[in-house]
Amino acid sequence: MHYPIAQRRLDNGVRVLSSHDPAAPGVAINLWYRVGSADEAPGSSGFAHLFEHLMFAGSAQVEPSEHIALMQSVGGQANATTSFDRTNYFETVPVHAAELALWLESERLSSLRIDQTSLDTQREVVKEEKRQRYDNVPYGDQLELLLALNFPDGHPYATPTIGSMDDLNAASLDQVGAFHATWYRPETLSLVVCGPLPDDEVFRLADRYLGHIAAPAVPSGRSVRPDPLPPHIGLPRTTVVRHVPTPAVHLCWRTPQLGDDSEEALGQALDVLASGQSSRLHRRLVRETEAAEAVGASQFGLARGTSLSMLVARPRQGHALDELEAAVVDEVERLADQGPTQAELDRVQAGTEREWFAELATVDTRADDLNECATLLDDPDLVNRRLRRMRAVTPEAVARAAAVWLAPDARAVLDYVAEDAR
Repeated sequence: MHYPIAQRRLDNGVRVLSSHDPAAPGVAINLWYRVGSADEAPGSSGFAHLFEHLMFAGSAQVEPSEHIALMQSVGGQANATTSFDRTNYFETVPVHAAELALWLESERLSSLRIDQTSLDTQREVVKEEKRQRYDNVPYGDQLELLLALNFPDGHPYATPTIGSMDDLNAASLDQVGAFHATWYRPETLSLVVCGPLPDDEVFRLADRYLGHIAAPAVPSGRSVRPDPLPPHIGLPRTTVVRHVPTPAVHLCWRTPQLGDDSEEALGQALDVLASGQSSRLHRRLVRETEAAEAVGASQFGLARGTSLSMLVARPRQGHALDELEAAVVDEVERLADQGPTQAELDRVQAGTEREWFAELATVDTRADDLNECATLLDDPDLVNRRLRRMRAVTPEAVARAAAVWLAPDARAVLDYVAEDAR
């Protein structure tokens, strides 16, 4: 890949990256602040996600909800997301509206309006989101259970980004304002602009709208960087009984942090095992023995020491969770011992290539990928080198990754048992 990337740091610390694409139909403006739920102090869980909402609550010259309305009025769109390691705000707009989008971002960084009304309103929005996405859906507590199983109490990744409703209910206006002053600062901001604007114009606009903003007169936050966690020992297991359509078994491993040299090989090992209808576990459990109705794999990449990888299976009626768990363990051991065939590796690499091309095809997702590489890995050019790294993975590297990181004795297990199956 050869996407152009030019970067500059403004005098106040804002990092600006421009990726000029003259054929793009619009401009993606993507901001990552280096603050996520992993940076929350005890008693303030959910604050990072709360600010995903509060940042749309108005500023000195922008009324509540006007940010999104203005973007939509010019044919654009805006949204935000929160993770453990960052909070992301983004707009995709026609070229003529890029300056408006940057002005809006400048407004809410420099003069965000946080009053009791906006705090109370957005706190209720977050609580309703939790009810809809976590409390009242099947497997809604899956993430909370997985985090508690794989990360010890007090670890930055031990609780979901949605946070504790008790902490949010207790949050005062002063606490919330202090969180913003601590983390929402020029030096924590990375701006990526992807589209037809020339690089010099991107830097000029960024400096005009963001370069004058001074850091608040309080100390900046310092991200917690824990040491990598050791592999699990003793096969820790959590079993819950829930009102779910089918039982499910989750085999989990503590795996290396985002950007580790073994990340690509580990991802391909998971794909060989459980990605797509040609994967080993799908062929064995879904098509041949018909013991499972579905299998899947997940590589949950995190930036601070330890990530999480997982294989999941849901049994058909008449088959037990421990039967599926034994089959998954057997296939993991076989992959570690024998490695994948070249045909299997070609298949998963072709799938990764297709997904990566689709990811980079639009300026909005391309800008987000650039910002991830810049903010979490300090290397935006990884976007251009991803395919080369992926194709360099050999069958031997996949076998080694499976043996080192997916060792059966190093797994933890989460079992969902359906209420009517007891």
